[in-house]
Amino acid sequence: MRILLANDDGVYAPGLAALEQQLRHLGEVVVVAPMTEQSGVGHSITFLTPLTAKSIHREGHHWAWAVDGSPADCVKLAIGQLYQDEPFDLVVSGINHGLNAGINVLYSGTVAAAVEGAFFGVTSVAVSLEYHEDADFQAAAVIARNVISGLVSRPDSRAGLFNLNIPTAATAGPSDLKVVPMGLEQYGRCYEKRTDPHGRDYYWALWTEPEQPPPESADVIQLREGNVTLTPLRFDLTDPRRLEQMREWDLRT
Repeated sequence: MRILLANDDGVYAPGLAALEQQLRHLGEVVVVAPMTEQSGVGHSITFLTPLTAKSIHREGHHWAWAVDGSPADCVKLAIGQLYQDEPFDLVVSGINHGLNAGINVLYSGTVAAAVEGAFFGVTSVAVSLEYHEDADFQAAAVIARNVISGLVSRPDSRAGLFNLNIPTAATAGPSDLKVVPMGLEQYGRCYEKRTDPHGRDYYWALWTEPEQPPPESADVIQLREGNVTLTPLRFDLTDPRRLEQMREWDLRT
């Protein structure tokens, strides 16, 4: 199995190194990752300026491509150009330092890299670990490898898109895997206004809880319970129910 590994924390991130080591138990791993951290860039791509890709060497041999673009750029460039004649069986993005659960999926560069892989019809998995100063990426990578190994063994997972989140508690002891939907509640709606020494206003985004709590089945709740969560995603944003309704609407130009 040929595996493309990307992330949004940058090519030198410890989460990527730990995951690469474990994925090598499953097959050949090719690393194409951003040159610098790209957290929160979502599914942005570079098209107004050229992309460059620098070969990173270890022990005298090519180890990875460092791309001066977004996570989505990395996957697009890898599949469409760098390895266009060597197709991948799996795209993995991570391990991100910080959960990508709930509505944060929409902002995540980690998830975006996996979405880009799914665009190309390749089974793709985004992997994130709860933020902690002493995050155990090695333990999280073992969990990720086990889950991914189970996923790819299922024929009906082919070309699927999956979001895997690992709480800190799961790296310290036994944890259950919950297949759950993403929470849709809006976190972090508020900003704190401050003034800099020059008298200019600036704003810090705050982490605030949603007005209505998420349902018990949502990924964000299960992660708080210490469970690993796995969510199947899709990139088709069409609302099929409303699409049918709108065909009956008397809309005119």
